[in-house]
Amino acid sequence: MSEESDAAEEPNSEVQTTNEGKQVADQARLAKKFRLIKGEEVLLTKRPSTFAFLGMYLLGILVLAIHFIFDNASSLGSEDSSGFMKIVLKIIEVSGGEEWPFGFVFVMLFITWINRLVNVSTSGRWVTIGLLIITLTPVIIQLDDMIFWITDLWMDEPIGNWIGLDSYNYLIFGLGFVGIYMAMTFYYQRSFNYAVTSDAVIFEHSFLLSRSHRRILFDRISEVIVERPPVGTLLGFATVTILTDSGVGIVEENTGPGMSGAIPGTTEREGDSAAEKAGKGILRSMIGLLTYQRTIRTVRADPKHCMYNIRNWEKAKALLNEKHKEHSQSNLLRDLKDTIVASSDED
Repeated sequence: MSEESDAAEEPNSEVQTTNEGKQVADQARLAKKFRLIKGEEVLLTKRPSTFAFLGMYLLGILVLAIHFIFDNASSLGSEDSSGFMKIVLKIIEVSGGEEWPFGFVFVMLFITWINRLVNVSTSGRWVTIGLLIITLTPVIIQLDDMIFWITDLWMDEPIGNWIGLDSYNYLIFGLGFVGIYMAMTFYYQRSFNYAVTSDAVIFEHSFLLSRSHRRILFDRISEVIVERPPVGTLLGFATVTILTDSGVGIVEENTGPGMSGAIPGTTEREGDSAAEKAGKGILRSMIGLLTYQRTIRTVRADPKHCMYNIRNWEKAKALLNEKHKEHSQSNLLRDLKDTIVASSDED
């Protein structure tokens, strides 16, 4: 009977040894990845959800749809077309037809401007630059072809035609641009890694040649904020932002249009009468009221400095609260008090 139980225990001990070896290997890998100090242990790792950058993917789909519409404008247009299609077809007709890309450039510039103006997750610098490249590519192709056509009229060896294309193929360029954009967005999304260790919270970001590493000790945390947008509520993710006493996690934003410098037409001159001065003063006050700008401190979800749109956020928040409590001054004072009381009782 004892031999049978020994034989049954051997496989369990081998499995346990294998699991322990795997855990040690994982901890060593995570220690190198998050640059842990000696004796520190990773308790939880997170990265943005698959749907964290849904807005960026939707923007790519919108750009592809615009390319598709301009590529098939003649076949899509009919008397039964929707109001949007009629507007697009009118823009194409007024701007030179399908042969000239001015209508496409106008629509893309409008989308780029709106995307930058509303200040959403897709309003960053690199997305804006990418949209401008997509917008201006057909113009560059047309200019290259035009330079070749003009110089061919009076030169034996005309210049131009460097690109080697006669026109902008909406379908091919649309698939190419959007494919690159989607791949870069996915790579950007996977470049964020978050870890809760035994000593701190770590935010790691590595994208192309850009690197950032932020480490926040638990005793520096002043508040943990959870933000769940409507899409996050439906899809099961939320952003966990950590605020510190030094202001980490809080940014300053200016609200209102604002106006710098002197307001034209309101500067008082030596020859102005009392009525003119009063009128200019009232005008300055009205314009100042309309353009009043104030600075507010708010929390902005930056994927580099918060756990951006993560799944199972409840577990992350509970662990953060637990570790913050362990490292807080009040808890340390309580432990010190208990130690002193215990020493007094022994004496």
